[in-house]
Amino acid sequence: MKNLLILGGGTAGSIAANKLRRRLPTDRWAVTVVDSDDDHRYQPGFLFVPFGTYRPDQVTRSRRRYLSGDVDLVYARIERVVPDEHVVELSDGRRLPYDALIIASGVTPRPDQTPGLLGEEWGRTIHEFYTYDGSVALARALSTWPGGRLVTSVVEMPIKCPVAPLEFAFLADSHFQERGIRDRVELTYVTPLPGAFTKPIAAKAFGSTLSDKGIDVEPDFMLMEVDPERRVLVSYDEREVPYDLLVVVPVNMGADFVAASGLGNELNLVPVDKQTLQSKAHPDVFALGDANDIPTSKAGSVAHFAIDVFVENFVEYATGRPMTHAFDGHANCFIETGHGKAMLIDFNYDTEPLPGRFPVAGLGPMSLLKQTRLNHLGKLAFEWIYWNVLLPGRPLPLPADMSLAGKRTDLLTTARS
Repeated sequence: MKNLLILGGGTAGSIAANKLRRRLPTDRWAVTVVDSDDDHRYQPGFLFVPFGTYRPDQVTRSRRRYLSGDVDLVYARIERVVPDEHVVELSDGRRLPYDALIIASGVTPRPDQTPGLLGEEWGRTIHEFYTYDGSVALARALSTWPGGRLVTSVVEMPIKCPVAPLEFAFLADSHFQERGIRDRVELTYVTPLPGAFTKPIAAKAFGSTLSDKGIDVEPDFMLMEVDPERRVLVSYDEREVPYDLLVVVPVNMGADFVAASGLGNELNLVPVDKQTLQSKAHPDVFALGDANDIPTSKAGSVAHFAIDVFVENFVEYATGRPMTHAFDGHANCFIETGHGKAMLIDFNYDTEPLPGRFPVAGLGPMSLLKQTRLNHLGKLAFEWIYWNVLLPGRPLPLPADMSLAGKRTDLLTTARS
């Protein structure tokens, strides 16, 4: 019996475990997931908790409930991987052997990496919404905040769900209008990027939306430190942005055990082949979801599309055959813009987000890079799809590879000229 060990029972780890359990013979492969607790968080819901759209109890369910009964679940903290011995050491002293290892431990916000973030003002005038506790605390703060200068700041890329900070700024505008205090709020979006997004066509759409909503943008801002006493952000080029309430997206880093095992880069992300997700250093190690360094968004859709390809490759790998499938970097994201509307983007390694219709050319029903009510409803509907289709590893009628059908490909030439 061979052992497939999956480190992390979040989105990527759970989908991979459920899909592979169906494809690998039970008399030849045992599948085990390791995570520290039974709390599976619906992370897209963290964005909505501060605005009261979701209650905190709506974003947490049992991890065990969404794993196949034939998948073992071990509750423990991971200390390190010993690749030369093909074992994983746990905090309770156990050593789990593996024949193949999947690292799906994601990334977490690390406010400790930026001077001035952690301290007495953390959770008071400085908040984040990328964790369960952070989103709940921010909900309390926003419910009574009287107004002033609210700054949304991204410290460094890459981050998981890179459009979420933009969504927060858009939803904050809508929230304060509904509270009747928008005229008392100054919204500023601070980013290390040259603009609201890295690709020109989408950046233009997002930039005009920010402008229309009266949200100022501070681009190319490389945050050096936060001065909580003066309530200012300070960049490496000595620019300063004042705030009364700071909503920050700290540096995102992979798990500490990745660093302790010598498997990661400076952000504890596992370097992998971007098409097969196989470790560049150890052929029996793979990294899925946010835990790897592939050059695309760290988003749930990427995990879903990548795992569809990965499963086919791993079945070949498990039988000693060459892996013949290639992931194209496909990502698909709804972007809340407030007032019950949202945008939708669809892209991959080689093609930036384009306007058009999705998923059926000419019919949609979704519009790309356009604010619509249907896109907003699609984002809300994704919660049901997540728990009932994606996480259990059931098929979703969307191809893993990105399609150009329905997209305005003529704009690519214009954007590059």
